[in-house]
Amino acid sequence: MAKAPSSVAIKRAGGARSRLRTYFLANLGRSIDSSELRPVAGGISEWARRVRELRTEEGYQILTHNDRVDLKPGQYRLESAKPLPAFARGISKETRALVLDRNGFTCQMCGAVAGEPHPYDPSRKTRLHIGHLIDKSAGGSDEPANLKAICSVCNEGAANVTLQRHDLTKLLVQVRRATVTDQRAVLQWLNAKFKLPGTPG
Repeated sequence: MAKAPSSVAIKRAGGARSRLRTYFLANLGRSIDSSELRPVAGGISEWARRVRELRTEEGYQILTHNDRVDLKPGQYRLESAKPLPAFARGISKETRALVLDRNGFTCQMCGAVAGEPHPYDPSRKTRLHIGHLIDKSAGGSDEPANLKAICSVCNEGAANVTLQRHDLTKLLVQVRRATVTDQRAVLQWLNAKFKLPGTPG
């Protein structure tokens, strides 16, 4: 088993992002307070940005209290040493907001809603990212028509039980098969989403 690098070795290694990466990997699965991370990064004021870059640019699963209910504000945890495919940063804030709004702030693979406990892992809050319908490596673009909201859990492959989004026919079949109580709940949700006047509750 490889020996974890010492704090001295970490402080001497490369830039702030490199040092933070090394520290997270040496403390895999452990909750780390922000007070530990600042000195590792050399005391720079933008250490939190370097952590975000590890997550968004390098694909490391560094979770916060926004992802797991057992983490407190200011705590971080690296879940796996293997990075996931990083999300594209070339998508503007405006495009991101448009796609999330169009998708109802809901994961288009599993239906999880942003900020709510994830249905497949209730210990984690749903965090949405922007994914591609046709991957960029296959010629897909960053145009809104090629983008969708996707949650972290689906991106990690933990909930890939329903990879295809329901088409209208399949969706109507599911609604018709549902109980009256569930059908009323769907109606209320649609009424709230589209603000339909005069629709019975």
